[in-house]
Amino acid sequence: MTTSTTAADRTAAWTAWHDAHEAARADEHGFLAITSIRWLGAEPERFDDAPGTWSTSADGPVAVLDDGQSIVVDGVEVTGTHRFGPLPERSGTDVVWQDGDETVVIEVARRGGSDVVRPRHPGNPTRTGYTGTPAYEPTPDFVVEAHFEPFDEPRSVTVGSVVDGLQHVYEAPGVLTFDLDGPRSLLAFNGYGGGLLVLFRDRTSGVTTYAANRSLDVPAPDADGRTTIDFNRATNLPCAYTPHATCPLPPAENHLDVAVEAGERLPA
Repeated sequence: MTTSTTAADRTAAWTAWHDAHEAARADEHGFLAITSIRWLGAEPERFDDAPGTWSTSADGPVAVLDDGQSIVVDGVEVTGTHRFGPLPERSGTDVVWQDGDETVVIEVARRGGSDVVRPRHPGNPTRTGYTGTPAYEPTPDFVVEAHFEPFDEPRSVTVGSVVDGLQHVYEAPGVLTFDLDGPRSLLAFNGYGGGLLVLFRDRTSGVTTYAANRSLDVPAPDADGRTTIDFNRATNLPCAYTPHATCPLPPAENHLDVAVEAGERLPA
């Protein structure tokens, strides 16, 4: 009876987590709402899904709005010219624009050394036509105890991107070692809330799961380096759904020679 109750609780917890993840993915201004990615240059350009003209320089992105147009930046309504200033790598700010009856959020960000603009329209067909992401049934077979082995100093690791020629640099504090049908290891990046982030591929990639990558949040290790990797919570990155993403690719050492039949599968 105890085993059955534990299994039911585990399944319920996973279902609640995945439902919340799906809701965030399909949010009216989530990445499914992105209508384009615009790589800004020195010459001002007009885009059919954003107001005014946009350009960038060493001083950061600049938006020049037409007469009668306005945007909201950090809660303040802006008209005319707005200078965002230099953006740190992998940072961004959200701009709100009222396009008729539709409230649009425009992401102004820096990716791979370039400034980009990504408008998010709630009515984008990619979002309105989304039917969900299937996943493997959660199983304890893919919940593994792991040991974190820190480097003497965190390492800056350059990885590729789904965008040709684009590269990302992540800080890797160490390596996770574990057993999954044999001894395995994964290079870990700094994650959220003191945890770790893992990007990986495996034998299911391009077969039943997204070919380029999947990601996984791993709880912060304890003082002895112990943590748990739950592959049931492996998720697709935005590039599995939209061509307007700049997702990183896993480092070569994170290509697992085992079929991880857990977590999210190919989008429906």
